[in-house]
Amino acid sequence: MSSKTTESDSKYNHLEQMEISELIASINAEDKTVPLAIEKELESIETLVGVIVSKMEQGGRLFYMGAGTSGRLGVVDASECPPTFGVEHGLVIGLIAGGDSAMWKAVEFAEDDTEQGWKDLQNHNVNDKDVVIGIAASGTTPYIIGALEMCNKNGLVTACIVCNSDSTVAKVAKYPIEVIVGSEFVTGSTRMKSGTAQKLVLNMISTAVMIKLGRVIGNKMVDMQLSNNKLVDRGTKMVMSQLNLGYEKANELLLKYGSVRKSVDSQK
Repeated sequence: MSSKTTESDSKYNHLEQMEISELIASINAEDKTVPLAIEKELESIETLVGVIVSKMEQGGRLFYMGAGTSGRLGVVDASECPPTFGVEHGLVIGLIAGGDSAMWKAVEFAEDDTEQGWKDLQNHNVNDKDVVIGIAASGTTPYIIGALEMCNKNGLVTACIVCNSDSTVAKVAKYPIEVIVGSEFVTGSTRMKSGTAQKLVLNMISTAVMIKLGRVIGNKMVDMQLSNNKLVDRGTKMVMSQLNLGYEKANELLLKYGSVRKSVDSQK
């Protein structure tokens, strides 16, 4: 494998001597490069989204797998799909090396187990309708490599989001997404640009998939869960707009039917 750009020396030095203004301006300058790196992978992302939509239309699920920051980002994206798009829990699933406790506290050497990833997937009875995306800034995480290899052997669609070129994970995945963001501001701290890149790509994937599955109408989250007063108010205003009703009547419909979509459909 070629040298890891995620581990290469920062372009900045003597960080401890910088003024706060210089620190944050420099971090911002680096962050601006991330969307440009993602732009080079839009075709790969497009292809993967199409595959995920097709599999989900057949009853498949989407799994994210990662360790550390990468794993946490996958869990976050998965957990936001039900409240945002109204899909059932378990349609998009995030798995992190070391289990749920690793979300809050690092689990030593969990990412080095080549067999645990497949075991974690088997706990969800994975099948050939499912898609598994390995998220690994380094592209060398054994937890991901082992899981993707077993997925390939069992006929599952495999993909990845990595931040180094020519990585082992990308070679194993059938649909690799390689976002090369270069050296981090703090050398090797892949929670920074690499993490930002992964988050942006995950946003693209889940949002585009849900839109193509019909979970957005116009530009509105018509299936969002009404889990707080802000969302109830937002939903009420959507119903007002769609049905040309006053606030009180729209709110009454929304609370009765439980979603914007059902409220609007009830009046057709």
